[in-house]
Amino acid sequence: MALLGQTPRRDGLPDAMEHVAKVHRAHFPGADLGALRRAYLLAESSHRGQMRKSGDPYITHPLAVTLLLAQLGAETTTLTASLLHDTVEDTDVTLAQVREEFGEEVSYLVDGVTKLEKVDYGAAAEPETFRKMLVATGNDVRVMSIKLADRLHNMRTLGVMRPEKQVRIAKITRDVLIPLAERLGVQALKSELEDLTFAILHPEEHKLARELIAENAREPDPLTGVATSVRRLLREADIAAQVLIRPRHTVSVHRLRLKRGELGPCDFGRLLILVEEDADCYAVLGELHTCFTPLVAEFKDFIAAPKFNLYRSLHTAIADEDGRVAEVLVRTRQMHRVAEAGVIALGDPHAAAADGESSAEQPGGPDWLARLLEWQSHATDTETFWAELRDELAQDGEITVYCASPGAAPATGGGALPLPAGATCVDAAYGQYGEAAHRCIGARVNGRLTALSTALRDGDAVQLFMEPAAAAVPSGPSPEWLDHARTPAARIAIRHWLATHPGTSETENGTGNGTDPQAGPGAVAAPRTEAHAAALPGAVGRAESARGRECHRGAATAKGSDGAAVASVVADDPHAVVRLAGCCTPVPPDSVTGFAVRGGAVTVHRESCHSVARMTSTGRRPVPVRWEQGASGCRVTLRAEALGRTHLLADLTEIIAAQGATVVAAEVEPPREQRVLHTYTLHLPDAAQLPALMRAMRGVAGVYDVTRAARPLPAR
Repeated sequence: MALLGQTPRRDGLPDAMEHVAKVHRAHFPGADLGALRRAYLLAESSHRGQMRKSGDPYITHPLAVTLLLAQLGAETTTLTASLLHDTVEDTDVTLAQVREEFGEEVSYLVDGVTKLEKVDYGAAAEPETFRKMLVATGNDVRVMSIKLADRLHNMRTLGVMRPEKQVRIAKITRDVLIPLAERLGVQALKSELEDLTFAILHPEEHKLARELIAENAREPDPLTGVATSVRRLLREADIAAQVLIRPRHTVSVHRLRLKRGELGPCDFGRLLILVEEDADCYAVLGELHTCFTPLVAEFKDFIAAPKFNLYRSLHTAIADEDGRVAEVLVRTRQMHRVAEAGVIALGDPHAAAADGESSAEQPGGPDWLARLLEWQSHATDTETFWAELRDELAQDGEITVYCASPGAAPATGGGALPLPAGATCVDAAYGQYGEAAHRCIGARVNGRLTALSTALRDGDAVQLFMEPAAAAVPSGPSPEWLDHARTPAARIAIRHWLATHPGTSETENGTGNGTDPQAGPGAVAAPRTEAHAAALPGAVGRAESARGRECHRGAATAKGSDGAAVASVVADDPHAVVRLAGCCTPVPPDSVTGFAVRGGAVTVHRESCHSVARMTSTGRRPVPVRWEQGASGCRVTLRAEALGRTHLLADLTEIIAAQGATVVAAEVEPPREQRVLHTYTLHLPDAAQLPALMRAMRGVAGVYDVTRAARPLPAR
């Protein structure tokens, strides 16, 4: 009778709710329990007569789920919904009744965890139910909090199910719900779910880990002595702290055994030190590292750099004078609440928003969930959603990269871009631009040009290069991009493009996106024929195809052999033959110096040329030279470094022609790792035009640097 709540207490609560109420009041002393009382009475009456497979009255399940959430500090609305979470699914109670009696928030939470009917969805019912819950969680994370507690209680009583059903439920728990618990920071639920799942899916390993724990428990725990020493140390340092021994759970012991091979007596637990303020954490750390021997490789500061699920603690390991090594966690009591209960400890996200807290500060709107909700909207079929969801949740970490992306307006506003650990430049492109990332032609990471397949690390600065939207023949992703994509959003977008553009991923040179077969995705395909090159704007003279064949390179001298007017320079000796050095191709108003060479000629170099330093170091005396007054036209060699893409040569020569320069010769080297190098020998009517020309060339999409050409020094 007490279990079924027939005996009301003085405060109006049934006896069955007494323990829940006591735990809840410990977290919320002033909580109004009226809604809980009404929710319990409705749940008990609607489930009356229903029994669980264990033989217990069904009401024991919502009661157990509610108690789990109360122990983790869930507020009243969550507890009210948890009491009712199976009523709409398993009884005659309707969602409209719940809304009318308990309000919109409670009805939203109940609806969020209500399963879809197999009669309507067939085999898709389970994955589509998860999709429904995730979408609901996007608006209110309390939906997933209730689901996690619901699954934990079901896993505790799973032994009454058939073995094959136990395995099926355990696999879904392992693949979906445990990663969600980790991402929402609910470690208390996650740890027990891991142990229960481990016992079903890996019974032999589970048995071995339990035997190791039991064997260790029969001996005195050496961590007790270390904890005593730490307490004394902190007391003498006048730091108020609580020092606890925190045993490892079964899966944690199993993982540590796989990592270390054989476990020592101190490996079955860790010291947990709780303090009041953030500064106290570092004070504790200072005392530990001063008075014990720290293992530097084990130190991690998750206070300065919290984990993606808002976990914050200091991690270290110390050795005492007897050689006992203890792992230590240092955190404030508030950090401990969040570490154990995650989003549950942060309460009502709607109340937080009303108080002015941004959703970014609340795990109610974490970046990984926003990404998940975005890509799932494009996964129209159930199989794709289910497969990509498991892959997404298999990523066990998150990184943040910083994007500065020229060439298009970013969909996310630029700046910090959160990605799963292991993400590549391809993922960054789709995370930044969505489907517009089909036009990505390359990337630079931390200032260095790199392949789109490059895996990114936390804190990387990423610059993405996009093909102009107005390109006559727009590029698209090549099939190889799928090998480099780690995020579902990227994979879904790439597959959709490839499916809707059959055959267009293969170009005349045999690769997708106009790439060189040797160069990786995004590298330029140079002009395919000499006729093609010659037909480009600002005709490239004798430029051949970019398969790396050497082009004619005219020698720049004071009197050009091809009759073109060039800038002239004079020496003090009016009889000297003066030539402009090909290694640095000086033009007015460069500071220049000359050196006498055989035959009485003088070769003129820029003063900054590496050849000047080399010849001066060998004792050669410079010859004074100067630009002739009135010199106008000049010849110069420029090198344009760019990310490969189609039409790059055409765009560059068009810009060169628009600036009034004439292309005397051009050379395009074969692409290497998406980088392509164009070398142009140009004639300018006026040397003063050179800075503007170089700026204009740098403005061409994909070009990241334009420099004056200089030949490399010969080896000594």
